[in-house]
Amino acid sequence: MESEVENLKAAASEEKDCDLPSLGDKVGTEKSAYAEAQRPTWSGDLEFILASVGYAVGLGNVWRFPYLCYSSGGGAFIIPYFTMVVLCGIPLLFMEFAIGQYSRLGPVHALAKICPLLKGVGLATVVISFVFSTYYNVLMSWALYYLFNSFGSSLPWMSCNNTWNVVENCSTGFTGNATHLQSSSQQFFDHNLLEKTNGIEEVGGLRWELFGCLFATWTVIYLCIFKGVKSTGKVVYFTALFPYVVLFAMLINNVQLPGAKNGVLYFVTPVWSKLLEVKVWTNAAAQVFNSLGIAFGCMISNSSYNKFNNNILRDVLIVSIVNMFTSLLAGFVIFSAIGYMAHIHNLPVDNIATDGPGLVFVVYPEVLSTMPVYQLWAPLFFIMLLALGLDSQFGNVDVVVTFLKDEFGPEVSRFLKKEELLVLVVCIACNVLGIPHVAKLMDHYTAVVSLVFLALFEIVAVCWIFGVSRLSLMVKKMQGKVPSIYFRFCWLLACPLLMLCILTSSIVHYTPAVYEDYVYPVWAEWLGWGISLVSMIWIPLGAVHEMYKHKGPFLQRLKTALSPTLDLDAEEFLQEKESCNNLESEKFLTSPV
Repeated sequence: MESEVENLKAAASEEKDCDLPSLGDKVGTEKSAYAEAQRPTWSGDLEFILASVGYAVGLGNVWRFPYLCYSSGGGAFIIPYFTMVVLCGIPLLFMEFAIGQYSRLGPVHALAKICPLLKGVGLATVVISFVFSTYYNVLMSWALYYLFNSFGSSLPWMSCNNTWNVVENCSTGFTGNATHLQSSSQQFFDHNLLEKTNGIEEVGGLRWELFGCLFATWTVIYLCIFKGVKSTGKVVYFTALFPYVVLFAMLINNVQLPGAKNGVLYFVTPVWSKLLEVKVWTNAAAQVFNSLGIAFGCMISNSSYNKFNNNILRDVLIVSIVNMFTSLLAGFVIFSAIGYMAHIHNLPVDNIATDGPGLVFVVYPEVLSTMPVYQLWAPLFFIMLLALGLDSQFGNVDVVVTFLKDEFGPEVSRFLKKEELLVLVVCIACNVLGIPHVAKLMDHYTAVVSLVFLALFEIVAVCWIFGVSRLSLMVKKMQGKVPSIYFRFCWLLACPLLMLCILTSSIVHYTPAVYEDYVYPVWAEWLGWGISLVSMIWIPLGAVHEMYKHKGPFLQRLKTALSPTLDLDAEEFLQEKESCNNLESEKFLTSPV
């Protein structure tokens, strides 16, 4: 009896210790308090690092970087690329990790507290992640389709004797300067996978095989993330590490093939005169920016699940270095194989190299079909693509789910009792919106202009309006010391100026989207700009709303809208709250549906 009384007293004491004032009283609104109360944490530092590496390292490392490198001066491109990693990539990643880890909120609420006037930046990052995920999974469904077709006794894109081939202009190999011919691999991509029509105005029918692949990839994503970071943290051990096993295996195989040396030399031979071209530096900055996932909101969201004192500087360096190394590794793998293909067909390397999806869905499948033991390398290659895409999709979907929990937590829990149902709704919505895909337009109008525009305003909000001094104070409270002068210089001057230069260059050198020789009609171009505006429009709308909701003269409203609401004295409160929240989040994530 006495032991039961003691247990009751201990339980009451523990409950009293955790009965802290709501986070809304301390660092924000009631919605922020609800989000904080439900915030789980990564099981360990390695899970966060792998999740961030997996998100940063994606399909773009395999198809965009190698082409940019060889078309922008080969080995000389490494100089502007490395410069942009140092001046732009590492500081911005550190900034986003600091924001998420300190606030323990997703990008919408974290940025709204940092700069209320530009609160639309946070919502814009969620929208662009949502839009990006709808078409990114379309590319993954293509990889799955190729994977299914690579298990036969022969690869279907090896010959011209298939029902989808146009025999009179089909070639079993690369056509060189014979523009009237198409490779069998190109015809498989155009006529079997896509069933390409004469133009975007001809919609075509529903490809049930691709719809099944799209549904399957979204099913896999849901099963990997439906328990939040507790399930994602386990999956990334495979999805983040497996691609490196395949890349190294393929590199060892490829360098032994005849002609591989010529492909590698073409990839790395520096053309020093290219360094004088502004476009080369712009390409380097855009590649660093896109590959690290800045302005997608995912890095803020991922770091919001960290413990308050997690060493984010270490994590930033690991993610940045691994991302850069992977791009170079993929370049050697791809171009050693392209050199081999050029040797087989007695063609120059530049007649084979291409960028975008064509590199991994046309050129490399053709290369795989000529390799010894292609029955092994073809499936491994497409499984690798799926693993690379899955990691990135985990982050994109998590940004949306985190926003919905932070903004509508109590309402969502009333209708969708558990987080698993919320994730399911998001995945279903993305699956449906991915059916009428316009992948080329999405990539052209979302991958550069929209992202750079959002990043510029994010930097202005955090580094100029919120201020480098406040940002440094946040880091000091988490890490015990202020950031070095290198980070403060980049935040204050280097990053904003670089983003402004990239945005200006993107606008000045703007060219409409084209697909091979097909030029999209004007209405499709406007559709592309509409896709861009879907995310960018929230920045001015958020500013107008913030000014409207305050009372008083214009200057007083502006002053209030520019004043941060993030509590910079929240360290002790958050650390004490964290131990209590872990128990709550465990119950929230593990209770039956």
